[in-house]
Amino acid sequence: MKNLVLASTSPYRRELLARLGLPFSVANPRTDESALPGEAPEALALRLSAAKARAVAEQYPDALIIGSDQVATVDGRIYGKPGNHERAVAQLRELSGKTVNFFTGLCLYNASTGVSQVRGVPTLVTFRTLTDSEIDNYLQREPAYNCAGSAKSEGLGIALLAGMQGDDPNALVGLPLIALCDMLRNQGVAIL
Repeated sequence: MKNLVLASTSPYRRELLARLGLPFSVANPRTDESALPGEAPEALALRLSAAKARAVAEQYPDALIIGSDQVATVDGRIYGKPGNHERAVAQLRELSGKTVNFFTGLCLYNASTGVSQVRGVPTLVTFRTLTDSEIDNYLQREPAYNCAGSAKSEGLGIALLAGMQGDDPNALVGLPLIALCDMLRNQGVAIL
């Protein structure tokens, strides 16, 4: 089997990939994540997932490299990682009662052949109508400052949600494993 490399420093993506039981390495893709002028959110996630995978190809010329990127949007507006408490509070106030599209771009890049498989996996998440007290209590208990949308669905953040729709619950955490398994099989990797 070819070496498998996760082009991400995200502990969430690392944990998800480990579930497949395949040996893998982790590399920091050091990619500029800025949107291009006029770039649609979904196009941004797809472009960045591929850019992240290709960014580490020189270090791993014979590997299968996984790149992933996620954007959270409501009405075309992107909600990134808040980075601190104040911005997380503001995000959750804005997302209260709304449905957010968490769109995850995924790329599996075969560095030796130059072939990329790229897919987008949407997950629609509806937030409950939240009080300021609920927002503050949540962020005190689970400071989700490094999560787009300021909530960890795999943790206490699930209490902020009214529902979700999507094909893969792992996509919301940042790595769509169903699509990835299909991509790996396309490259001859036996998972089971």
